[in-house]
Amino acid sequence: MKGYRLIGLALGLLLGTWGLVIGCRQPESASDGQGVPAEEISLTEEEFARAKQLFFNYCAGCHGTTRRGATGPHLLPEAPEGSTYPGTRQLGTAAIKAFITNGTPGGMPDWGRQGILSEEEIDLLARFLQLPPPPIPPMNLEDMRASWKVHVPVEQRPTRPQHNRNWRNFVGVVLRDAGKVAIIDGDTKELVSIINTGFAVHILRSSASGRYFYSVGRDGKVTLIDLWMDPPQMVAEIKSAYDARSVDVSKYKGPKGDFIDRYAILGGYNPPHFVILDGLTLEPLKIIRTSGYDVNEGAFYDEARVASIVASHHDPLWVVNVKETGQIWLVDYSGVAQGKVSIDVLKAEQFLHDGGWDHTKRYFLVAANNKNKVVVVDVQEKEVEAIVETGRRPHPGRGANFYNPTYGHLWATGHLGDNTIALIATDPGPNQWKVVKKLELPGVGGGTLFIKTHPKSRHLWVDRTLNNDPELQRTIYVFDTETLELVKELKIPESIPNARAVHLEFNQNGDEVWVSAWGRKDDPSTNAILIYDDRTLELKQVIQGDWLITPTGKFNVYNTANDIY
Repeated sequence: MKGYRLIGLALGLLLGTWGLVIGCRQPESASDGQGVPAEEISLTEEEFARAKQLFFNYCAGCHGTTRRGATGPHLLPEAPEGSTYPGTRQLGTAAIKAFITNGTPGGMPDWGRQGILSEEEIDLLARFLQLPPPPIPPMNLEDMRASWKVHVPVEQRPTRPQHNRNWRNFVGVVLRDAGKVAIIDGDTKELVSIINTGFAVHILRSSASGRYFYSVGRDGKVTLIDLWMDPPQMVAEIKSAYDARSVDVSKYKGPKGDFIDRYAILGGYNPPHFVILDGLTLEPLKIIRTSGYDVNEGAFYDEARVASIVASHHDPLWVVNVKETGQIWLVDYSGVAQGKVSIDVLKAEQFLHDGGWDHTKRYFLVAANNKNKVVVVDVQEKEVEAIVETGRRPHPGRGANFYNPTYGHLWATGHLGDNTIALIATDPGPNQWKVVKKLELPGVGGGTLFIKTHPKSRHLWVDRTLNNDPELQRTIYVFDTETLELVKELKIPESIPNARAVHLEFNQNGDEVWVSAWGRKDDPSTNAILIYDDRTLELKQVIQGDWLITPTGKFNVYNTANDIY
């Protein structure tokens, strides 16, 4: 099992283009730890560049660009001092290839078995992982400004919607491998627009007003999409990192509403920093690097990546989660116009990943998935309220909030590493910030990426995207939020082969659930958006087309702007 754990969890929605040219590195002499010389590894410059790109696309999000480990363990040629995992040179090419091909029940995707990576690519990656990792280049404001473009100046944008559609019920769909975002009318289910956004968009975030979508991809590119235009189109863009995962906006209205849509923030994986941007033009205003010392051993992490970011509705604050250090930064943006940014640094736990608000939007809950815990932050008092043990490698997405007649208000998370859903009580009282119940998913292993509900729904929807069982990958689980019983297992239709179910999103009214059937990038027939009736749990519509390439995240404007999940 140690070998299975070594390759760990590579999330499958991972890093982007890094335009750095680095030549081949030859390994030093090594052995397998038993006095037997390790195999000789050599790559040409062309092979090294190609392998580097494959690693960034499929592995680095969990294992780190410098391969020191995070959600997944380290992937260094020689094991760091104190590590319980062997070095990749000790494992050898054959063992590494087996894990990349077959995945693990703990959440590592089966890249080879799915056909996403070829045998030749897997062999190349397995050899690359036994060589030292390349360094991370810097990026400054001048670099960012060189990529900054305002396609439609603010004064030339419409002052009211230029169409009669219900834009608050638009759904933005990430077309991961196409490098695009599709805008679908949630009322009519019609395709409204397709926007070129950049490689492997990770998320969309709505502006506080809901008028704009901000996308961020694994190439570190942020795009600003104006939903009032007919059709919606990109009005500004900037590359603020080589790789990124998070973007959010200023949602605090302020006494005069002067912070609405005023600022945006980009969280960089690579380089490890966050960047404050003008919310309407994406002009870069300030960079703050997040390198630092971790909260446990005091080890210094140069690659201290920004994981999730959320925007407070009650204060001019962003909650910035620094993955490797386990620190949560509360960033006050009220003084940006005067050149001031104040930050409160809270010591939490490693390695911070994703999370969301409780139903009051006072408390933020975030997964520290390497420690199998969820950290609760009281944003009003600016302190860590609790650290809750939940299960193996929690991955909540934003989590899910609902009221249960027995336990009161609950916040729920799924897990990458086990088959449970942990329900944390959030109401004041003796059970507050305790796991009051665990729901079990059928089958072996975890693999849950997202969990979702809606205030108008009595159902909790759960995916199993990263389980390495092909049947479980295709299954969606629906629980009753009152009885907490599993009421139905839904399967992707057999007419849509070789796809896995991922990311659940309600429409504005809370009576439909949209699920991505995430298939092959070279075969549109394996990709679809499945729309379910939340009351009957019946499949009511399937959206397909040649344009629908590897759909992953879907974001309803109203729900995203108001943090409804």
